[in-house]
Formats: sequence, structure tokens, C-alpha cells
Amino acid sequence: MGLRALVRTSDGWAVQHAVVTLTDRTGIQVVRADADADGVVAADTALTPGPYTVIVTATGFAPAAATAFVTSSGVADAGTVVLTRQAGVDMPPPGLWNIDPVHSSVATVAQHLGFSSVRGRFGDFGGQIKVSAVPERSRVDAVIDAASIDTGNGVRDKHLRSPDFLDVERFPEITYHSTGVSQSGPDRWRLRGELALHGVVRKVGLDLSYLGTGPDPWGGERAAFHATTELRREDFAINYNQMVQAGIAAIGTTLRVELDIQAVREVDPRDTSGS
Repeated sequence: MGLRALVRTSDGWAVQHAVVTLTDRTGIQVVRADADADGVVAADTALTPGPYTVIVTATGFAPAAATAFVTSSGVADAGTVVLTRQAGVDMPPPGLWNIDPVHSSVATVAQHLGFSSVRGRFGDFGGQIKVSAVPERSRVDAVIDAASIDTGNGVRDKHLRSPDFLDVERFPEITYHSTGVSQSGPDRWRLRGELALHGVVRKVGLDLSYLGTGPDPWGGERAAFHATTELRREDFAINYNQMVQAGIAAIGTTLRVELDIQAVREVDPRDTSGS
């Protein structure tokens, strides 16, 4: 006897913090129950046969309502209730997600000689993404080993590690700590934060896209993101340059950064459900 329901997001994830209420035809609440770690709602309460209204709410999601009919069995089975994130927002399930450097990339593009580009990447980096039930409260913390810069040319990479550029002996790490996030589209966000580079800390925004979530071959859950930004070298006191002719510098003053990130959901050790 009682209320039965399964609460899911549009992409099939459990909404662990959902609250389900059941009201009778007069609008009086007769049952209130919370979803468990698997999004399952089960409340053993004696119910009189007839129609009831099921209302499902959760922070960060638009409320949903459905009608359930209680038969002589005394069970109100609402089936699977799908919640839509507020304003069409799509994000991974709340929790801690660890960046997987093996399946991620931190790439840079700099202009060279005024008409071509030099591409590089950092090979050693890591970080965590904390997804909140209220997306705007999510945060990102990341660290990059500055010495891991790789442009495919050993001589150039050695110069980039020198005091002329990254000065990795004095500033071995590049760090980013987010300070806020706001929605700019159904799957697009503007991430605000502080970037520490070459001993200078500046406010830097990232244009972030959420690409989706799904299982991986190793039994984990993964989320994918793409982010871009542009940095001005002079903002971080990296002023080295050479002029190849009047008005044309060997190296551009701006650096485009492109991030392709896969993150693995960290399992809460208190969760023994296997979800």
C-alpha cells in the first residue's frame, strides 16, 4: 500500500533530492516522501481508492504534476516522473567530478609572424568540478604543471619554460578557481574565476558548453565539457617579443585557450546503492 514513484532527469539520472507529495481531490495533502539515492520514492500509507494528484519538486528543477489512480490495492503508482531543469538548463547530476587528464586536453593557439598559428598543449593537469543542484552554485578548481607545455619543438618549448615566458622555476603551477557561473543558453554557461599565471592573478571568464553525460567502459559515469577563452600576455607580465619588421611582432599578444574536458563522477563512500 502507499505511494510509489521513480524520479529522473530528462537524460535518465536519478534526482536524489526530489520531494513527492500526494493530494486528494479536495487538495488536502495525504502523503509526503523524499526520493532516495536511486530516485525511488516509496511510502507505505493507507490510501482510499480514487484519483490523486502527484506533485514532484526539487531544487533547480521545474515542478511536475501528474494524476494517479488508487485502486483497491491501495497503491498510488506514479511511474517514472521526469523533471526538467529550470529554464531548460541541462547539467550533469549534482556531485563531485574529477577531471580525467588522459581523455582531456588543455590546448593553446598563438599567432606567429602575423599570419600563421603555433599550437601547444599542456600534458600534466588535473582538477575537480563540483556540480550543485542549483547550477549557479557549481564550482571548478584546476591546476596545470607549467613545465608540461608542448608545442612539438624542443627548442621552442625550452624557451617557453624560461623566464622570458612561463618561468617555470619560479612559477611551477598555473591554477584556476571559479568564483561564479551563469547560464547563457540551454547548454551554455559563462564561468567566472581567477587565473594565477606567471605570478599574476587575474579575473578570467570561460565560455563553457556541456556536451553530455554517460557511462564509460570502466563502470564509471562521465561528463564532457568544452570551454574557450582568450588571454592577453601583458596581463600576466609576459612581455617578451621580437619584431620581424615594422608593426609586425613574431608572437601575437593574445593567446587562445581551448579546453576539452572529460570528468568522472566521484562515488560517495556513504552510498552503498551502487548507483
